Amino acid sequence: MANSDRLTGLDTSFLHLERHGAHMHIASCLVFEGSAPPYEEFAQHINSRLHLVPRYRQRLAEVPFGQGRPVWVDDPHFKLGYHLRHSALPAPGSNLELSGLCGRVFSTQLDRAKPLWEIYLVDGLAGNRFALLAKTHHALVDGVSGMDITAVLFDLAEDAIPLETPSVEWVAQPAPSSAELLGEALIERATVPAEMARGLRSMVRRPRRTVDWLASQAAGIGNLAFDGTEQAPETPLNVAIGPHRRFTWVTADLSQLKEIKNQLGGTVNDVVLTIVSGALGSFLRSRGHPTRDLVLRAMVPVSIRPQTEHGTLGNQVAAMWAHLPVGVSDPKQALALVSDSMSHVKDSGQAVGAHALTELSGFAPQTIMSQAARLVPRQRFFNLVVTNVPGPQFPLWLMGRRLVEIYPMVPLAERQALGIAVISYDGKVCFGFNADWDAIPDLDLLAEDLRNSLADLTATARKDGKPSRAQRGTSKSKRRSTATAAPVNLKA
Repeated sequence: MANSDRLTGLDTSFLHLERHGAHMHIASCLVFEGSAPPYEEFAQHINSRLHLVPRYRQRLAEVPFGQGRPVWVDDPHFKLGYHLRHSALPAPGSNLELSGLCGRVFSTQLDRAKPLWEIYLVDGLAGNRFALLAKTHHALVDGVSGMDITAVLFDLAEDAIPLETPSVEWVAQPAPSSAELLGEALIERATVPAEMARGLRSMVRRPRRTVDWLASQAAGIGNLAFDGTEQAPETPLNVAIGPHRRFTWVTADLSQLKEIKNQLGGTVNDVVLTIVSGALGSFLRSRGHPTRDLVLRAMVPVSIRPQTEHGTLGNQVAAMWAHLPVGVSDPKQALALVSDSMSHVKDSGQAVGAHALTELSGFAPQTIMSQAARLVPRQRFFNLVVTNVPGPQFPLWLMGRRLVEIYPMVPLAERQALGIAVISYDGKVCFGFNADWDAIPDLDLLAEDLRNSLADLTATARKDGKPSRAQRGTSKSKRRSTATAAPVNLKA
């Protein structure tokens, strides 16, 4: 049996992608109401829950000579104080100062010799607020599992009873030696194929089911590969990047996006992609980049994590390609194009094909995975990443302080100067913009373009969309009142 603490092929790929200024950590800025808790009490609160997230006390152990994927092992030198930082904003402590701090924190790479996470407690935020900046390596979590862990560290009620620190002190398990790591990896390489062979014998006994399964997987892989061979267009968003980042955000009401969906059709995710498409079109045109007939390709991660595995760490995502019609200025037409495109993607089984390829990557030798991951950025398959993670639609609390908003951050790969992460939480939808410092110095203009794109789509939905139930009721009442006041002369 494979080591349950060994990274999957997908988890390992994020380690290989981390080079040349591309940091592979996901992050978020969480804003709370009320004054910040004292650092010592905050550290005690986190310490009381670390046993619920064992990975937070583990580091990576590399297999000698690259003969296997890394393994999670207990860090004997774990110090909570290294991972919990304390910071304060300069006056006046506005969102401008907070976004600047986010950019600096998100620009530094996590130390692979230690557990791959950090949390900053940030004082000095205006309006009787404080913030947490949370950073975790993508090899450890994906967006959905990251939200699960966030829920573990927080409370579901303002007056929740604090957890007591476990009475038994945590002691690190002895780390395996290099020889043990190498031996275990070689044994797995010899035994896992035997498990595959056993599965093959099982499939032979059920040939019809096997044929159907293979056909569905092959169709999905074929559609994914065919769509993936298309080169994304050249844009100012696809240039060499450095290590420094800019970060900002936009907040909208989830009810507003649902209203657009109900009036004009599609899904909430289609609405999100259309808003992003409109903003990118305006932004590129303001830079003098032609957008006529321009369609950008966005890589949209899709969670394939079953309900039974919520709360577990590691990556369980597949990728789909979304086409963003940035050259279309009519919001209603743009939404129709995005909705049709995403329906085609879902019907083609691309997510199924991506999932199948992700599973197969677990059997690829470490050296091949390393080379493959390094080749990916040289191919222009997509212009940017747009990820949409559903969060809890109820308030979370930290030591009696309410979490108000979550501003998410998705990492940048090589030659990807912009990433947009979206998360819904407690009736709000927050768009987080992560950008290379030099390539996109005017990131605030893009955020303003997104606000305008949302306003245009909302106005279109209210003007041209189908009338809501309330509006239909109002129209009927008006007709009834008119008929009562002035009956129509049918003989006239």
